[in-house]
Amino acid sequence: MRYIARLSSTGETLFFQRPFELPTPLLLVKKVTTLTVLPNQPPKSIRQTNQSSTFIHTQHQQPFFKHQNLFYGKLFAQLKSPPHLFEAKRLHALLIVNGFFHPTSADKVFGSQLVNIYVNFGCFQDALLVFDELPQKSNIAWNALLRGFVDMGQFSEAIQFYYLMLSQGINPDNFTYPLALKACSGLSALEEGRRVLELIQFNETQHNIQRNIYVECAAIDMFAKCGNLIEARTFFEEMPRKDLASWSALICGTVHNGEWLEALSLFKRMRFEGIWPDSVIVAALVPVCGRLEARYMGMTLHGCSVMSGFESDLYVSNALIDMYGKCGDTHDAHCIFCNMVYRDAVSWSTLIAGYAQNCMYHESFEVYLEMKSAGLRTNAITAASALPGLANLKLLKQGKEMHGYILKQGFEYDAVMASALIDMYTKCGSMREAEHIFEMALERDITTWNSLIVGYVLYGDLDLALGIFRRIWETKLRPNSITLVSILPLCTRMGTLGLGKEIHGYATKSSLKEVVSVGNSLIDMYCKCGYLELGVKIFNQMMVRNIVTYNTVISAHGIHGLGEQAFSIFERMKEARIRPNKVTFVALLSACSHAGLIDRGFLLYNSMIDDYSIQPEMEHYSCMVDLLGRAGNIDDALNFIRRMPVEPDINILGSLLSACRVHNNVELAGLVGEHILQKNLKDSGYYVLLGNIYASTKRWKDVSKIRTLIKEKGLIKKPGSSWIQVGGCNHIFHASGIKHPQLNKIQEILKSLLLKMKDEGYMPDQSSCSHDLAIDANELINLDSE
Repeated sequence: MRYIARLSSTGETLFFQRPFELPTPLLLVKKVTTLTVLPNQPPKSIRQTNQSSTFIHTQHQQPFFKHQNLFYGKLFAQLKSPPHLFEAKRLHALLIVNGFFHPTSADKVFGSQLVNIYVNFGCFQDALLVFDELPQKSNIAWNALLRGFVDMGQFSEAIQFYYLMLSQGINPDNFTYPLALKACSGLSALEEGRRVLELIQFNETQHNIQRNIYVECAAIDMFAKCGNLIEARTFFEEMPRKDLASWSALICGTVHNGEWLEALSLFKRMRFEGIWPDSVIVAALVPVCGRLEARYMGMTLHGCSVMSGFESDLYVSNALIDMYGKCGDTHDAHCIFCNMVYRDAVSWSTLIAGYAQNCMYHESFEVYLEMKSAGLRTNAITAASALPGLANLKLLKQGKEMHGYILKQGFEYDAVMASALIDMYTKCGSMREAEHIFEMALERDITTWNSLIVGYVLYGDLDLALGIFRRIWETKLRPNSITLVSILPLCTRMGTLGLGKEIHGYATKSSLKEVVSVGNSLIDMYCKCGYLELGVKIFNQMMVRNIVTYNTVISAHGIHGLGEQAFSIFERMKEARIRPNKVTFVALLSACSHAGLIDRGFLLYNSMIDDYSIQPEMEHYSCMVDLLGRAGNIDDALNFIRRMPVEPDINILGSLLSACRVHNNVELAGLVGEHILQKNLKDSGYYVLLGNIYASTKRWKDVSKIRTLIKEKGLIKKPGSSWIQVGGCNHIFHASGIKHPQLNKIQEILKSLLLKMKDEGYMPDQSSCSHDLAIDANELINLDSE
């Protein structure tokens, strides 16, 4: 009984026993012995081109060939690689005429090769029909159909067809096994893959059929894509000979499972063993360097691609653009883009995304407009890449137009698209639309949740942001590095150090701590919460550090008044060959200011200009004024401002004003205050500071003038606040606040402490006290125990 495999109307492949005959497929043959005209002949030009290769003659011509062997030889040569589909159909007709499809035919080669040809041309339905009509089926035909199922992504049908092959007594070969294993990979069917391998091992031991390198690579790929890296690595290590293909299978599988550091380690081992990478390995590893922000490793791979001659490979070039963009080197990314001979939509989208990731939103938008001018159609990937630029430029109108285009084109609200739209609406202040997109998303991955968390943070609703973070744990998803980087700053702002430590534990268990941005956020959280030693410990444990890592640690030491230690970190940074940027010098100058290192600060300031060609900006000028002002060198600070090539901004004037207050220089404070008042500020802080300076010298008319200005401008002083976490509960205190539920108990303890301080001779420095407080310092001193 014969079997037929056909595609149903739903696309499902059905296998069943066939008791009837199908009509002859594809071509109608007028005569069996001779053939005069073929139906569906091609245009004249095609017929003329193929006259030399055709085997079909009319009745008035001589027989096809004088010798049968010559006929078979030329026929086989034609069947190996026909130039186009019409030629394949002519060969099909020739096989029919010469009886190759007759039930008594013993041929296993020509008909099976025809099945392979139809699969190669993408005519899978025709291949199925020919396969069914074959009186004898060789492995070539079975493997061809199996490959067809795999190429179409019909992995379940491929496995079903593989078992049908076994049930018909066909012995799989080294062409069959890689296809069957690939089908198992596509379904993540680990147990099915193990069964295939069991048969391979059985044939090795019982029939001495040795597997080849393609089978071994397919097995490694199957284990890796099924998430079992341990078995993939074991299978790899047991291989007697490891070639480039086997290394490629293991490295790409390791990358697929997110084990980025392990993938880089395997690459180094491969190079140590003298094997040079190909474009597949480089294209797989370069994005890993981008995710780890390992720029020098990425540059090494770039060098490998240049030396090997495949730097112009499209996939390698796109990967290099992505890597340099993620490492902050948009200049090199743009250079690679400009040197590309051919660019696809991924090339444009990657550069657009690279600029947006580095806050170069205007450039991102310009590249998108350039892409449209070049006549390229915006696809879903490009739209998702362009939206962050629109979001950060606050181009809500263009963002809505893009949203409309997405709906018109029928792009699905997948996780990437939903995340980009949520990000755009939240940054443009449309939180309601962002929430609607989140609810309408067909699928939500961790990126979608991350976008909503960031949106609530920007919207100022920190409680809702933390609430979304807790909801993630109720799903099957788990936070990734972006989630942690978004949440850790909230732990600092809300005083939830306990939650920060829990996140640190999760990052350690999930290996997310190895991601540079997560390590940087953990350092920042601990240092700002006062745990400098824990921040330094994380810094010392980091395998990979970038410029942000060093800047964060330098800034933390500066804030804690440890100027010398800050410069020690700076020296380590230079030893690591990481070039300082403008943020580095802001952190170092601030460290000099907090530690009173005036001479060191000036040397550093001059070095920044002369040695690193970094021109000072307002932040650097402000640090220098603060450095001089804190040390009491008010006149030097004033002269420094006068020598500035630009007009000082409010922060510089504010630093000088604060110095005047600390060192009681009321006359200069008045002059600086006049300049500040002329800037028509919306921030009440500087008005209050100037008023307190006047109040400290009892210049009540000036105090009254300042208060009048505050009222006329409608300025509201935002009260200071602080947090403390006790027993998992956050307690928030506002200046002059009286709403805390335990206020009476707090006041009793405060009263007791103040009395003890008074007994020990403590007298408060009222010059530093804000004179608009609800409780005056003298009132606190005069408290008695009634």
